[in-house]
Amino acid sequence: MPRLLTALSAFCLAALPAVAAGPVPFGAGWQEQTFSRLAPNSYSFQGETLALRSEGAVSLIWQRLTPGFHGARQADWHWQVSQGTPPTDLTQKGGDDRNIALYFLFLPQDKAQRGGGMSNIRRLLRDREARVLVYVWGGDHARNQVLPSPYLGNRGKTVVLRGAGTGRHSESVNLAADHARAFGTAPGALVGVAVSADSDDTQSRIVAQLEGLRLR
Repeated sequence: MPRLLTALSAFCLAALPAVAAGPVPFGAGWQEQTFSRLAPNSYSFQGETLALRSEGAVSLIWQRLTPGFHGARQADWHWQVSQGTPPTDLTQKGGDDRNIALYFLFLPQDKAQRGGGMSNIRRLLRDREARVLVYVWGGDHARNQVLPSPYLGNRGKTVVLRGAGTGRHSESVNLAADHARAFGTAPGALVGVAVSADSDDTQSRIVAQLEGLRLR
């Protein structure tokens, strides 16, 4: 199976048209999704830097990607946590607080070209054909562990990059390889990215930032 997934991810990279590396700035185009009866996070957009605070709160911001990024298969970014949540079980619905989660949302190529279902993040996350990789700083799990999502079912998987704690780190991820590892298939078109922080279950406080998000 590992050889099959490696071959599959290599095929994904070779079969798609080349994509110019490019930043995903934080500003115009990002939309916030709040949740009923829950306080939202506070976000500050500063060019290539996103500052966020969460105090017993949870919400999500997302950005629809232009077609030029649909073939992107790698991502790089820096993130920093000054205050964060305690260790949690990221597989437990209603008990999965985390410092930062960065979502990469995929749809089949033909569906992405038609543009259906991409104007609303709730609708996109419920789409049976969508696949979502969620890279997380938080929880009480081993680095690089792939976990089932308590909210997305077979449409989403959590990839643990950092356990609960503070500090500053740089990340570089292979979206094609992780998609093959999580779902056993080649990724479709990368149609959106999202960021969330979640502190409502533990009533904790998060002070963090994410910067330099680039797709290639």
